[in-house]
Amino acid sequence: MTIAVNATTSEQHLTFDKFLEIYPEDGHYELVDGRLVRILATRHHDDIADFIADEMKAQVKQHGLNDKASDRIVLATTSAQGNIQGRHPDVSVVDLERWRSNRSAYTALREPIQLAVEVVSTNWEDDDIDKLDEYERLGIQEFWIVDYLALGSRVYLGNPKQPTIFVHSFVRASEQSELGESTHQNRKYQMQAFQGTTPMQSPTFPDLQLTMAQILAV
Repeated sequence: MTIAVNATTSEQHLTFDKFLEIYPEDGHYELVDGRLVRILATRHHDDIADFIADEMKAQVKQHGLNDKASDRIVLATTSAQGNIQGRHPDVSVVDLERWRSNRSAYTALREPIQLAVEVVSTNWEDDDIDKLDEYERLGIQEFWIVDYLALGSRVYLGNPKQPTIFVHSFVRASEQSELGESTHQNRKYQMQAFQGTTPMQSPTFPDLQLTMAQILAV
């Protein structure tokens, strides 16, 4: 996604609660190192995010899953430096019971959700490094990075670089036990990369046969 700092923001270091209090009604925003940051995205970016959200909603309906897919959820995360961030994934999937536990609250969560999706437009380092670390630390079970413009490193995209879906997820509970890991703070994401017409593998949506080719056709 393309990110631009809101020029009207003062030098005040915002808390997460203050960030929610002043959150503008227009557009999408994040709290980054105490600053209010506006997220600007291309229409192509939004079309891809909407397509992914629609595919997830179809899976929820078809299989009667107890989940909610939304593009409006803000998450409280913690940076490597210990700063509380306010992140706004392009698509979020959260357990329906958790979502409805306090329906009068704002669309912000401090607890880990099931799945977060970030569609990369230009600022791939923010998604690949910062958000990956923050979502892993929070304990989000699954995190997708959809690099449809092949902006990332050749180490992961190949040479020549190819558009890729990266699926990051925690190891299964049985594997975690074998490794002697007891909490999500001790766990590390495992990554799988999917290109072309190879169907992705999602722990949250095992029947979702989504490919990079389908995304590129949006």
